[in-house]
Amino acid sequence: MTVLPDESGMSVGHEFTLAGAQLAALGSGALWWADQQLLCVSDLHLGKSERIARRGGAALPPYETHDTLTRLEAELERHPARTVICLGDSFDDLDAARALPDAVRLWIARLQAGRQWIWVEGNHDPGPVDVGGSHLDKVSVETLTFRHIADPLAKGEVSGHFHPKASLSLGGRTISRAAFLYDTKRLILPAFGTYTGGLRSTSDALSDLLAPDAIAVLTGPRPTAIPMPR
Repeated sequence: MTVLPDESGMSVGHEFTLAGAQLAALGSGALWWADQQLLCVSDLHLGKSERIARRGGAALPPYETHDTLTRLEAELERHPARTVICLGDSFDDLDAARALPDAVRLWIARLQAGRQWIWVEGNHDPGPVDVGGSHLDKVSVETLTFRHIADPLAKGEVSGHFHPKASLSLGGRTISRAAFLYDTKRLILPAFGTYTGGLRSTSDALSDLLAPDAIAVLTGPRPTAIPMPR
């Protein structure tokens, strides 16, 4: 395992190569491509608490959007990104995007300033939303293609959607965290949003997509790469 130290000496990323691109899986759940100065995050699900309340669900504390954007801003301060790709399900639904408070819209605009910002369409947000940036169903950069849901036939693919998580037994206890999953053909990002669950790497949906020698990178202060649990 390779980790990238920040200025404080803390380990912040796991380096690996996909389709010739040197990438870093960051502990926050974001992906950094230094050669392209590109930061990618998936499944922000902004506005989830509003959407749940609107549909008659539990009244959750409406802080997830603030927390998600705070963590995203921290990664943008740490990494000199010229391009940001939000890999689908950035908003919990289209009405949640429309209901964003003005202060949140201004915050997003500040993050977008001076950068190419691409919203990839997801199954929760299928269509343009009025929050600036470009809106695409997928985007290709050099050897990689970024889309929301994995195409089983694709190569050099970066996707999200599944909110993968993986478990590791350590010192007699089991640690379960959101995780990156990758093999020689594809990478699946964890959900970056605060109010998001996860699908275990042992699920058939993920096991069928990834090769037997796939790697899971558990997020956290020290990203940990292990053989993908099945």
